[in-house]
Amino acid sequence: MAGTLVCVVGPSGAGKDSVMNAARALLGGDERVAFPRRFVTRPADAGGEEHMAVAPERFVQLRDDGALALWWEAHGIAYGIGAEVGEHLAAGRLVVVNVSRAVVARARAAFERVVVVEITADPEVLARRLAGRGRESSAEIAGRLARSQSLPIDADETIVNDGVLDEAAHAFVAILKRCSGLPVD
Repeated sequence: MAGTLVCVVGPSGAGKDSVMNAARALLGGDERVAFPRRFVTRPADAGGEEHMAVAPERFVQLRDDGALALWWEAHGIAYGIGAEVGEHLAAGRLVVVNVSRAVVARARAAFERVVVVEITADPEVLARRLAGRGRESSAEIAGRLARSQSLPIDADETIVNDGVLDEAAHAFVAILKRCSGLPVD
C-alpha cells in the first residue's frame, strides 16, 4: 500500500516546525512515519528548523539532477524536499513535510495520497513570533504577513497554534493517525 504525504503549510511564525518536532517526539520514533529534512539555501546556523544547508548553485544542481521531489523559492531562499520521499511512500510510510502552499497542487499531482494540514495563528501572534526571531525588519514582517493572507489555502485539516504547543502537537498527531491508519490511542 502506498504511503501518505502530509504537506504542512501555513504562514511564517505559525509554529509549523515546533508542532512537527513536538509531534515527532510524541510518536516516539515510530519508523512508519518519516520527517525528512529540507534542503535550504540558508546557513545551517541561521536558526529555525534543522535543515540541510546548500549553496544556491548546489541547490540548482540537486533540482536539475532529479534529487528533489518538490522545490520552491520564498523571500529569496530556495527550499526543497528530497526525492527519497518517493521511497518512503513506496514503503507505505507516512511522510510529513513542511512546504509552501505554492507547491500543494504539484504535490497532489505527483503523489497518490496527499493530505494538506494548515498550521496557523492569529496575525498578532504571527507578528510577535516573527519579531522575536530577530531576522527581519518590521517592514519585512508586514510583507510576509500580507503575502500569507493573499495566498489561497487548499487544506484538508487546520490547526490553530495560538496557545499551548502541546495541544497543537496532540491535535497534529491525531490528524496523522487518522490519515495513516496508525493506531489511535
